[in-house]
This record gives sequence, structure tokens and C-alpha cells, in this order.
Amino acid sequence: MTTIILWRHGNTDWNNDGRIQGQLDVPLNERGRVEAEASAGRLALLRPDLLISSDSARAVETAMALANMVDVRVERDTRLRERGFGPWEGLTIDEVRDRFPDAYARWRSGEPAPEDGLEPTADLGKRVAETIREAADRVPGGRAILVTHGGSVKWGLITLLGWPEEMAPTLRGMSNCHWTELRHDPVRGWELVRYNAGI
Repeated sequence: MTTIILWRHGNTDWNNDGRIQGQLDVPLNERGRVEAEASAGRLALLRPDLLISSDSARAVETAMALANMVDVRVERDTRLRERGFGPWEGLTIDEVRDRFPDAYARWRSGEPAPEDGLEPTADLGKRVAETIREAADRVPGGRAILVTHGGSVKWGLITLLGWPEEMAPTLRGMSNCHWTELRHDPVRGWELVRYNAGI
């Protein structure tokens, strides 16, 4: 049985401000660093064989908290980045609603490709699911931890498990430094063990 952990990065000031980070490089704040250390202490018990991170600073810093405990090198993979939000990145939700009212309404209603430069959720899910499958192939019977972002976890999971897009609203957003656990059995395939787990 192969185990894959999808671990969301720790808190940032932009999380607290309700500002859309997307693929912009926003660092962890002090709270995020504390969260990363605490969660890393739990995840270190899994003794991961592979540790891959989004190349975003907030994800890499989270991953390093674990790497320093388990002596596993952090690999970086751009496919684990957050969803691209185009011109929305750096804006607060209120600013997006005011400047892009039509696309904002489509996004809030769950439309997978609301335009205005947002990455379609199908593309997001495909790149993350591909990374998950490749990680599982590299550690058959072992454990890999992928450090990524809330939207990436959600849509990667939906795509990997073959769920219809209409299921997306049933998954609440991932909390900072929480994780999702998947297992892969060569016969039965993928299994969701836990979602949004944390300390």
C-alpha cells in the first residue's frame, strides 16, 4: 500500500487579509512557521521516502520544516502550484468583487472556468493529479508527502478520484498546515483515508 499525503502550507499575512495569493510568492508569517513546525512533528512519524513541494516560498518553507526532521531532500515541482488567478492575484476578495463582478459571480457559483485569466479547474486538477500519480509510482509501498495549496489539494483530489466537478462544493477548504491522506492499492486503486486532518 502506497501512502500519499497532500499537505497545505502554513499561514501567511495574505491568508489573514483575505488577499488572493494564487501563484504569487508570498512567505509564511510567524504563525505559519509555528504551524509548519508543529505539523511537521506529526508527519515526521510517517518517515516519508519522498518530499515534493510547490516552488512557492510558502510551500517550500513549510516543506523544509519537515525535511529538517527526517533528512529527506525537498524536490520542487511547479505542477503543485496554487491555481492561477491572473489579474485577481494580490487583490482582496472585496476588490475582486468590485473590479470583476461578472467573473466573480461565476467563480462564486462554482463555474470551473469563469474567464478573466483564471486557470480552469480542469487544468489545475490534471496537473496536480499527474504529480500525485508520479509520486506514487516512485515509492511503491512507501510514503510521499506533497506540499501544496488549498485549491490544488481539492481539485487534484477530485480529478485523481474521478469525481464529477459537481462534487467540489461538498469539500470544504483546506485549513493551513492540514493534510489529506490517500492510499493506493495495486488492485483496488486509490482510496481517500482522511481529508483536512491536522493537529
